[in-house]
Amino acid sequence: MKTLVIHPDDRSTDFLRPIYSNLPDTTVVTENMSQPALREAIKEHDQIIMMGHGSPSGLFNVSSMGHSFFTINHSHVELLRDKKNIFVWCNADQFVKQHNLPGLFTGMFISEVEEANYCRVLTEQTQVDESNDLFAELMGKYLVKYTTDYEAIYFAIEEEYGRLAAVNAVAKYNWDRWYINTSVTSGLALEPSNIIFR
Repeated sequence: MKTLVIHPDDRSTDFLRPIYSNLPDTTVVTENMSQPALREAIKEHDQIIMMGHGSPSGLFNVSSMGHSFFTINHSHVELLRDKKNIFVWCNADQFVKQHNLPGLFTGMFISEVEEANYCRVLTEQTQVDESNDLFAELMGKYLVKYTTDYEAIYFAIEEEYGRLAAVNAVAKYNWDRWYINTSVTSGLALEPSNIIFR
């Protein structure tokens, strides 16, 4: 299986690198790719992992990643519909639900103390780092172990990250916003029953 990782170069999201560092047959895009080239790369790969900073409208650009505000947005939806997808950015759940896309994804994801403050989660940098590092480590470990069995990946991360969530407020916030969509019908709005929620 060929994997495309789209991870705009940004020191504040370097902690996500373990997610893909041990995956075989992987192309990593961090910068300097035009939208036409990016679209072709998506077409040529089976699994698309998108991560960094973002919003309900998509994955943000950073520096020279492209010419628009977003690296991934509504214009990529049809290309992603038949792929194995992982969306890790703040409020990716709204993007996935709006476009009814398959895969693993996060809701609002606290990765910085400032984001914790915004979300009214009392914390300190050590808790944020502990949450970030474990999430990325587990995602990388279970992507290697289970490959394309996204339900197995989802539940394994839910269980192990959940242990940290019991004692770490940041992990608890993120754990409550960890999702999978396994049932997709092209062109239809995403039904809540298709997503695993707690």
